[in-house]
Amino acid sequence: MARRTRMCLTFPGIVVVCLLLLVGLVETANEVDPYNILGVTKSASQTEIKKVYKRLARKWHPDKNKNEGAEDMFIKITKSYEILSNEERRANYDRYGQTDDTQPYGHGHYGHGHDQFYFDESFFHFPFSSKGSQEFADSKYALHFNQYVNDVVPDSFKRPYLIKITSDWCFSCIHIEPVWKEVVLELEALGVGIGVVDVGYERRLANHLGAHRTPSILGVINGKVTFFHYAVVKEHLRQFVEDLLPQRLVEKVTDRNDLQFLNSWHEQNKPHVLLFDQVPVVPLLYKLTAFAYKAYVQFGYVDQGLSDTANLLKQFNINTYAPTMLVFKESVDKPADIIQAKGMKKQVIDEFILNNKFLLVPRLVNQKLFDELCPVKQFHRRRKYCVLLITGDEESYTIGNQAFLSFAYTNTQEVVRFAYVYQRLQQPLCDTLLKTKDSTQPPQVLILERRNAAGKVLYKEVAGGWNGTDKNKQRLLDELQRLQKDPSILNQDAMLPELNNEFASMFLIRWIYTAYDYLTEIIDDVLHNNWREMMPLLSLIFSALFILFGTVVVQAFSDSSEDGKSKPKAKDGATAENGSPGSSSTSSRPPKKNFVEVTELTDITYTSNLVKLRPGHMNVVLVLTDASKNVLLSKFAKEVYSFTGSLTLHFSFLNLDKHSAWMETLLEFAQDAMQIDTDEDDGARHKIDYTGYILALNGHKKYLCLFRPVYTGEEGPGGATGGGRRSGSREDHPPRRSMPRSRSTATLQIHHKLDRLGLWMERLMEGTLPRYYIPAWPGLEKITAPK
Repeated sequence: MARRTRMCLTFPGIVVVCLLLLVGLVETANEVDPYNILGVTKSASQTEIKKVYKRLARKWHPDKNKNEGAEDMFIKITKSYEILSNEERRANYDRYGQTDDTQPYGHGHYGHGHDQFYFDESFFHFPFSSKGSQEFADSKYALHFNQYVNDVVPDSFKRPYLIKITSDWCFSCIHIEPVWKEVVLELEALGVGIGVVDVGYERRLANHLGAHRTPSILGVINGKVTFFHYAVVKEHLRQFVEDLLPQRLVEKVTDRNDLQFLNSWHEQNKPHVLLFDQVPVVPLLYKLTAFAYKAYVQFGYVDQGLSDTANLLKQFNINTYAPTMLVFKESVDKPADIIQAKGMKKQVIDEFILNNKFLLVPRLVNQKLFDELCPVKQFHRRRKYCVLLITGDEESYTIGNQAFLSFAYTNTQEVVRFAYVYQRLQQPLCDTLLKTKDSTQPPQVLILERRNAAGKVLYKEVAGGWNGTDKNKQRLLDELQRLQKDPSILNQDAMLPELNNEFASMFLIRWIYTAYDYLTEIIDDVLHNNWREMMPLLSLIFSALFILFGTVVVQAFSDSSEDGKSKPKAKDGATAENGSPGSSSTSSRPPKKNFVEVTELTDITYTSNLVKLRPGHMNVVLVLTDASKNVLLSKFAKEVYSFTGSLTLHFSFLNLDKHSAWMETLLEFAQDAMQIDTDEDDGARHKIDYTGYILALNGHKKYLCLFRPVYTGEEGPGGATGGGRRSGSREDHPPRRSMPRSRSTATLQIHHKLDRLGLWMERLMEGTLPRYYIPAWPGLEKITAPK
């Protein structure tokens, strides 16, 4: 201090500077007094402070107040409220005059205004100089466009994301950093995803999110983006994240509705979890957990402070001094598991839920649940077996179902899981396993092991059916003991179809929910005047209304003009339908029904229809022979007619009698991926009949999707195969005499090969079919020599 005084006396100019700095600091300290800024006394209550803050925030908000200095004043008001609303920070200011844990208010980043600087560390470390100078963890949470699309959006169906939009030259971004840091540390520990988008480096992602200014904060949940429109205060951000979650994630449970809540396990096919705590509102951590596991568990909350929860506390002997979590499965009188701890952490809750995700004997209601309960054996894992009860939901099956549940309670083998299906709701699966379509047979128990993701299983039926008797239980127990010693007792195999989704919502319900989400978003944007952000949505709505109105008008005018021609058109349609299939594809005016433009895939059309097919386009190719051409083309046209409106689909056929070598070469590329002929001997592989196969070929990306015939007719597959081979030697001169009886049967079987093509085409358009990539398209120049 003495040295500094001598320097001021020695250099008069420096003395003036020192005095100015001291005066500036004193004036700044007076200007940033939070009590003076809000206009309240030091004895003001939290209610008064909050009321004054809301009034001043509305008055000085930059979006409403365009006066110069309004933004700085709004920042001071927000910071003052942040200090005084926190009792610890308020006491710190009252005692030491400090508004932060380390430095007085007005120093550092907090007092940095647009037109003034302070000689502290912020002067020497200018915050806009480089990306390395960003706040505490922006680099850790930095998002890129591909990362957002591939990781964040899918993960947002399990947890919400809080994303900050910032840039290196954003003055206002500095003021929200302390609040952002505090919120991130708290919410990330609860399971909220955090992201930071730097507009200078990720302009594409910022535009994709609709963020056109910095700083901005937004939330992402279920793939939907919602903007934060309020003052950047910890309490507001926490409430924003909570508002993102669905409303009825957690049900309030009391003595009045506890039985109704717990007994719904059978209808919902889920375990039920109850959290007992003394706070009147559901904790955010519990809501986030309920959102993450909503597909597996139903969550309820019991407020211990209410008088109408006393019976629940007494019934389950709950300790009121610490939060308690109970999980209930098939038994509603006794919990299956329990944890109790003060300050329950996310990791503890996650482990507890993961260990109790499923009922003891769940019902297979969709393919996803089946995949998780009965996983495919991996090379480094032990085999997993499923004991499956095929039963009904009528009252007459109740005794047998309860007996199966009681048997599962006694199971001690970790490699065995128990499940059941209702035959009425999963008929294709039951028909495949039981090899019968008799829905009146008694319940049956099977032991199965999944071998691959395509649906192949090995299984064995337990003899005697299942009526729940002690004799049935003993037989099942004997089979499980034999299975431990000899897995080869599973001597039957089958290819299981995909399970029906019993809980799939109707289209109308999904449409109503989607319309509600869009309406909510429009109202929210209108209230906050974000016209630029809502322009794409408004454009979409007006476009849809314009198209709808135009369609109605055109239809109204076209109906009157078509009335006089309806009869001739019906006559022409009947003629086309009765004509040969080949004539429909060559007619100058296509008939109204059963018409598809199908071209033959030859060495001339091969390059344009496949090799150089435009990006995004696909060629759907029907594989046939001369003998099956007419029958398959007619059936193919009917199945794919509803998809001809798509401009990206092309339809062709490949003559197997001419190009069988190309077909075998193509499938050999993807043979390992598609597991073709896994059940065939190597010597018999050349005998495969590819008639009726459908190839969806993407020429640009070099992959194919494969449809194999599904035999739904009365005859076996041998008829089609034999019929196809008989015609192979007569490709130049097909016989004209009457068809023998065996040929008629083969034709009927060929007609049924494409019975489920329509469902396959729907999955192709949805993009859910497996894709098999090949290194290069084989040439089609070579024509197979006739045998």
